[in-house]
Amino acid sequence: MYPKLSDLINDWFGTNIVLPIQSYGFFLALAFLFGAYFLYRELQRKEKEGLIKPRKKKIQKGKPASVQELATVFIFNFVLGFKIIGGLLNYNSFAQNPQDFLFSSDGSLAGGIILAIAGTAWFYYTKKKKELHPPVWEEVTIHAQDNTWPIVFVAILFGILGAKVFHWFENWEEFSGDPLEALLSFSGMSFYGGLLIAAVAIGFYARKQGIKWWVLFDSVAPSLILSYGIGRIGCHVAGDGDWGIVNTLDKPGWLSFLPDWLWSYNYPHNILNEGIPIPGCTGNHCYELAQGVFPTPVYETIMAILIFLFLWKLRKHIQIPGVLASVYLVLNGTERFLIEKIRINNVFDLWGMKVTQAEVVSVILFATGIFLIIYLTYSYKRNLKHEPGDHLKTGS
Repeated sequence: MYPKLSDLINDWFGTNIVLPIQSYGFFLALAFLFGAYFLYRELQRKEKEGLIKPRKKKIQKGKPASVQELATVFIFNFVLGFKIIGGLLNYNSFAQNPQDFLFSSDGSLAGGIILAIAGTAWFYYTKKKKELHPPVWEEVTIHAQDNTWPIVFVAILFGILGAKVFHWFENWEEFSGDPLEALLSFSGMSFYGGLLIAAVAIGFYARKQGIKWWVLFDSVAPSLILSYGIGRIGCHVAGDGDWGIVNTLDKPGWLSFLPDWLWSYNYPHNILNEGIPIPGCTGNHCYELAQGVFPTPVYETIMAILIFLFLWKLRKHIQIPGVLASVYLVLNGTERFLIEKIRINNVFDLWGMKVTQAEVVSVILFATGIFLIIYLTYSYKRNLKHEPGDHLKTGS
């Protein structure tokens, strides 16, 4: 496994570089970039179809830089310079454990001050060049696709928050034992927690922008499952513990064309240092699992890509707002419920049944998706029957 991106590069090309980029974080960033691309295309298409209306907004141009703006720019650039220049001056420490460095008090005071002064001066200079006397109001058009990055930002912020909160509830002893570590750690994420909280936040954003809730979530659905699949690649590459149960079964003959690691894998050099020591290995990540397990992140990536392709193909053939998002809920719930059968997870006692949090949520999502498909289809057909002028068409 490759806990850091440089581990993968060094293995492939025989180099010996050290980069402060964790593999999971790298694939997570890729997930958001790919998701943003397909979301942009969908929002653009929805506007062309008239489902999302462009908005008019008045902005004031030529205002001088305010004290609040200058203070914000100064603080932002100070933090940036403090950490970036400090990281460069202490590169080995930063590259070996970027997370600890970023959340520590280590950094370069001089670097922070220099970048803060330079950044603030440049901001003031550019605002001064564009200054008008007096400032003027100008009307601009906000197109649907212009909301792409705000939506992605909301999804990242509230998705991570929801994922952490749900993980804490699922692993309360871990959280109560060291709350600060649990808060700052990038590990320990519950996808469904992130999905639910982000959905609520995006819904509020859509309402504020005058975008119908169901239209937006139809647009988001394909990107969401694709991003999930790409994120799972990061889980597998880093070996972050998101793997399956022990698999001691012989690989079936009809799967003989697949490499053995796709059937059973022991995750050598995993980022959690779980398992037994690897003979002859020296360094930070020298453990592998004692027994091979199902590489469930890979299975989830494959299923997520197949679901994405299906939704992407289906999206132009569904005219009822909300149905595509509902199909996503059904397919996502099915995928996760099935994978939970061979995946390691915390088990709870629910009315005498041994279940995982993901199993419960996936069943709820599946049932909700089925209900919404039926309800939205029925409501759509009922509204068509009661549209003004229908009695003239039927001769009644």
